[in-house]
Amino acid sequence: MSRGAYTHLRDLIRLRYQARGFSYLPSQPVHSVLSGRKRSRLRGRGLDFDELRHYRPGDDIRNMDWRVTRRAGSPFVRVYTEERDRPVWVLVDQRLNMFFGSQHQMKSVAAAELAALTAWRVLGVGDRIGALLFNDHEHHLFRPARSSRAVMGWLETLVKMNHELVADAQWQPQQSALGAALKALAPRLSHDGLVIIVSDFEGWDEDCAQRIKDIRRDNDVIAALISDPLEQSIDLAHKLVVSDGRFQLEVDSDNSPAAERYRNQFEERLTTLTEALKRHGIPLLQISTAQEVAGQVQRKLGAATSRERSA
Repeated sequence: MSRGAYTHLRDLIRLRYQARGFSYLPSQPVHSVLSGRKRSRLRGRGLDFDELRHYRPGDDIRNMDWRVTRRAGSPFVRVYTEERDRPVWVLVDQRLNMFFGSQHQMKSVAAAELAALTAWRVLGVGDRIGALLFNDHEHHLFRPARSSRAVMGWLETLVKMNHELVADAQWQPQQSALGAALKALAPRLSHDGLVIIVSDFEGWDEDCAQRIKDIRRDNDVIAALISDPLEQSIDLAHKLVVSDGRFQLEVDSDNSPAAERYRNQFEERLTTLTEALKRHGIPLLQISTAQEVAGQVQRKLGAATSRERSA
């Protein structure tokens, strides 16, 4: 798949053949990062048990719960509801802070690949997929659709935004862009949907936490954190040359106080994000730029089973 600074449409299309072996359902294998997630309002394909209630004239006697009826001394029936298709939204970060990578690929490329994998997986099970793509100064919104053509349309826009990322960009990074993207998405949501946020979560603050809490009230949310090994520890680089475009500074990271402060800062950011998401029952999927994205998703979200009929 895509390696290096930029992704390409052909690579995102090829990911369609790797969009298997994982699921976004609440029920997961024990090793999945989604394992233990509370069952949401979202239902799987077919008929699912909804509630147990008193028998009413006209109810189908085949749905009578005889065990409860005997225990309660009055007739009870089991009520089933037919599954409705659920809209899935993927929110994809293409800001300047995502234009970073030390090994396999840039964070921006990994984010694009995860978005494409998600889209093809959702289409494959017959649900609708939409997208909100954003960078430092704009966002593009695509309503959920059950159409390969629609997915191809926003993947083309995603590739275009990805190729606009350059080291000497004429615009300034905007940490507030994440909150603005969440704000733009919220009015488009109805309920009983799934929102997958693909970002490095740079600029996470109380405003973002509140907006994601509001979205979580009526929808499922999964946070996909894209990170690079060098963000976690500069010890891996040994000697770094840092430049602001005019001046250069060489930093020896081996056992330096600066390296320790750098590690602590990353760990504090990760802890703050993890705790905030945990409070709202939002699982965190961590994706590294150092490995193929498809393999990571399949390992971390678990192999799909015959029971899994929906994303």
